[in-house]
Amino acid sequence: MSDASRAVATAGQESFARIVATLIRVTGDWTLAEDCAQDALALAVERWPRDGVPANPGGWLMTVARNRAVDVLRRADVERRKLSELARLAERGTTPPGNGAEDVVDDRLRLIFTCCHPALAMEARVALTLRTVCGVATADIARAFLVTESTMTRRLTRAKAKIAQAGIPYRVPAGPALVERLPGVLAVLYLLFTRGYDADGEPAFADEAIRLARLVERLLPGQPEVSGLLALFLFQHSRRDARRDAAGNLLTLDRQDRSRWDHAAVAEGLDALSRAGQDGPYAVQAHIAACHATVRSSAETDWAAIAGWYDRLAERQPTPVVRLNRAVAHGYAYGPAAGLALLSEAQAGGRLDGYPPALAVEAELTARQGDRARAVALFRAAAAMSEGPAERRALTDRADELALGRP
Repeated sequence: MSDASRAVATAGQESFARIVATLIRVTGDWTLAEDCAQDALALAVERWPRDGVPANPGGWLMTVARNRAVDVLRRADVERRKLSELARLAERGTTPPGNGAEDVVDDRLRLIFTCCHPALAMEARVALTLRTVCGVATADIARAFLVTESTMTRRLTRAKAKIAQAGIPYRVPAGPALVERLPGVLAVLYLLFTRGYDADGEPAFADEAIRLARLVERLLPGQPEVSGLLALFLFQHSRRDARRDAAGNLLTLDRQDRSRWDHAAVAEGLDALSRAGQDGPYAVQAHIAACHATVRSSAETDWAAIAGWYDRLAERQPTPVVRLNRAVAHGYAYGPAAGLALLSEAQAGGRLDGYPPALAVEAELTARQGDRARAVALFRAAAAMSEGPAERRALTDRADELALGRP
């Protein structure tokens, strides 16, 4: 890749979403904004190798995209008000330095709240956030959702059409409305991170979730759950480089080389955690993650503290998955019998049927009780139900270890 091509790729990654957000604000047309941003990138691919990379690549792209929007609107003889707004945008400058850059960042925050409006289904919110706010290619989003690119294109089109038809405002709500809507935004970021952090997920999605969480915290200071969510992301993602061995196999926490953890991310996570308090669900999960992230070895893990945090989390969010994780913590803190008892409660009513991690937890606790044969069968059953190849391989390997008499 030439220097100019690398410059186009970098500028596109850094500026595409900001350009789209700004053009949506001033034109109100999602498709036009995305098309003009794409046209600007295409023109950069053509001209930068010939003319050289501009001193301000992002500003160059914004100018081209804005001018393209002006041309399209003028040819279509669209409302004069939109043209005058674009003219005022040009007068203010395309990517102003210093405090002026906050105007662009504010546009992105407005866009996040628009994409995450409760009128949209959760899957549509995540997909629209990835495409419009993060600039992720539709093909990559489609792969993450296990659908074809054409199917995802239709879903995105329908989501944008629903925003227009429902008159969903392009703004960050204020007062009580902000408090009401913020959990929905955080839920989208949490799901986005999970899709990147899962064993067979796309790591770039986790990076985008962290970047957006930083942005939301910076622009909405004093919201403890935003800080809690950011801290949780950072603690979890700090282990990304140590989660697999040289062959690409998943490694559990006790087998990871902790010298490979991102300790700068852990430090940033602790700083965010200091602003998160101890009450919100994301803050509690962040405190749990901190118990793992701040010890030098798995042997030093304070499982009793983790069990206590899970007790608190289960009071606030008594979901089957939270209760499953609580069983794990109690199993390590107070013995496998205690863990299996809580697991049985979590499984009551079939709430965890067909969920491979539940079988894996039962298998590990059963192995620690000494019944290796049953544990092997449970691990193999969990592997058979797993959809992701990395997770399936990890469960099969654990079954093989126990079958061979290894700890």
